[in-house]
Amino acid sequence: MDPVIIPILVAAIVVVFLVAATVRIVPQARRYNIERFGRYRRTLQPGLNFVLPVADRVNTKLDVREQVYSSEPKPVITEDNLVVNIDTVLYYQITDPRAAAYEVANYLQAIDQLTVTTLRNVIGSMDLEGTLTSREEINARLRTVLDDATGKWGIRVNRVEIKAIDPPNTIKEAMEKQMRAERDKRAAILHAEGERQAKILTAEGTKQKDILEAQGTQQAMILRADGESKAVELVFQSVHRNNADPKVLAYKYLETLPHLAKSENNTFWVIPGELTEAVRTVTGAFGDRSTTGSPISAQREEAGGDDTRDDGGTRDDGGAPEVEADPTLALDAAAAADEAAKQAAVAVSDAKAEAEAAGEAPMPGRRTATGH
Repeated sequence: MDPVIIPILVAAIVVVFLVAATVRIVPQARRYNIERFGRYRRTLQPGLNFVLPVADRVNTKLDVREQVYSSEPKPVITEDNLVVNIDTVLYYQITDPRAAAYEVANYLQAIDQLTVTTLRNVIGSMDLEGTLTSREEINARLRTVLDDATGKWGIRVNRVEIKAIDPPNTIKEAMEKQMRAERDKRAAILHAEGERQAKILTAEGTKQKDILEAQGTQQAMILRADGESKAVELVFQSVHRNNADPKVLAYKYLETLPHLAKSENNTFWVIPGELTEAVRTVTGAFGDRSTTGSPISAQREEAGGDDTRDDGGTRDDGGAPEVEADPTLALDAAAAADEAAKQAAVAVSDAKAEAEAAGEAPMPGRRTATGH
């Protein structure tokens, strides 16, 4: 081999080595710390970088992306002296590669130990129930403490989450019983509330029903009374318009009395005090022609008819006897009532006969259709 080629090869190998030692290619999201003769020189950024061969060397290679660190469950004592195992998840990011490499020897171990001590301080002031229901508060306090402590290490803690809280088995059983009792209590309360609401709605419906029925009855009674009032008014106007005489009124009065006695709700019948007056009216209108100046009695007297009796009583054409006043009416109430009933029956029969006779003959004192 030619002696000249050997030095050339050696020189080429040295150049290649120097170039390889001079050029450093840093990937994206990575940072390289460079030391020159054992002292920190600079941090290489992503891309193509040149260093001094032999003098410069890469000390640490760091990933500046957000990292996730899950710690092992740590025992923590609560305020009510219960030991619980708490597992946390830490989200952090390296913001200063130089501080992360030179300010702390192992930043993950330092963060883990700081998390445990902070958890014990925070949960030591809470009972078990507060620990289980205050995760957001514990996370916020952990993040505040860790962010302040890791800031000088070139690390930013973004989030701290409690992944699990495991109380002892005996506590778990007691909690399950308590939760079961709470569920039973809520179920009983909901059932009672449902029954209460149902009773309220039923009462409201019954009340509304009674109100509507009462309003309907009231309206019916008002309409019935209004109809009866109008009927009585029409009868009253008809009676006054036709100028009814005492005979017709007394006859209608006596004709109404039997209907009063036929009512289903009446167990006894009280004879009104006006009955004797009605009897006198009927007997005076149809029976005694001499005292009332009836044209029929006048014609009988002119014809020479002798129907007058010695005791002053008169008899009509049909031979019906006159209802006379009985002195027994002045006796006790029972005898007066019996006598009045008898006189009423006789008066009714006489009134009907006289009404039939009066319907066939023209009424005295009135003009006929021809004006006579």
